[in-house]
Amino acid sequence: MICENRVAIITGAGRGLGRAHALEFARQGAKVVVNDLGVERDGTGHSREPAAQVAEEIRDLGGDSVAATGDISTTEGAADLIRTALDTFGRLDVLVNNAGFLRDRMLVNLTEEEWDSVVRVHLTGHFLPLKHAATHWRSEAKAGRDVDARVINTSSGAGLLGSVGQSNYAAAKAGSVALTLVAAAELARYGVRVNAIAPAARTRMTEDLFADTMAVPENSTFDRMDPANVSPLVAWLGSSESAKVTGRVFEVDGGRICVMEGYRHGPAIDKGARWHADEIGATIHTLLAGAAPPEPAYGS
Repeated sequence: MICENRVAIITGAGRGLGRAHALEFARQGAKVVVNDLGVERDGTGHSREPAAQVAEEIRDLGGDSVAATGDISTTEGAADLIRTALDTFGRLDVLVNNAGFLRDRMLVNLTEEEWDSVVRVHLTGHFLPLKHAATHWRSEAKAGRDVDARVINTSSGAGLLGSVGQSNYAAAKAGSVALTLVAAAELARYGVRVNAIAPAARTRMTEDLFADTMAVPENSTFDRMDPANVSPLVAWLGSSESAKVTGRVFEVDGGRICVMEGYRHGPAIDKGARWHADEIGATIHTLLAGAAPPEPAYGS
């Protein structure tokens, strides 16, 4: 049990990937705070049942869990979530930011409210729990106590490559990668490791959008899109074994794990002086001829 005696918070843990993560952390010996607002696929509504059911499921398996149903995209909700872990279990070792919903629409039809709501849950809902968890861990480190903490943020192939009809979601998921890189650099001194995953699995957000890909196979012993396939990587990233891994993004689906290589310095030409506008065209074409072509956006 690679997470034995560790305390993990998983947001959006009432269904889908979050539920699978919560159960896997419990199987690996962690005490789990199950956070879920209990909303519908589009973010409407509110129910305590999903979080409570998963926490009960963990306890029925012999684990230790508590439900938390606050809105982690608000300062009060995020701070209360961290307090729940500390008040209930006396410590916090792992934060898995997973909560989210979709409001898909083509760019020209996307409303400001649809943009704001998706960015709020997928990006602000990563930032605020991370901020409050990091504040706790920094205080622990400054008090001379050992910190061996982990944060796993949830990005998406949409955030890494783009996705047609999902500009709000893709922008937020790209932002979560940048947040991961900054947090990994800033928090390393306090004993905190921060990584991100870009999972592909069958959830409420994908089972209709990618119906053929996400369908349960009829004649196979391996269901590649089962969300439980993603969770062992997340549990490992939350364990002490991942102490030398930080600032990384892993794409994961089925039995496949891929280290994503994002923006890196590619071909360059330095003239040593200011460029003239009529020189730019030939220069750019020379650079692009030596660069790797971009991968296509989903749905393009």
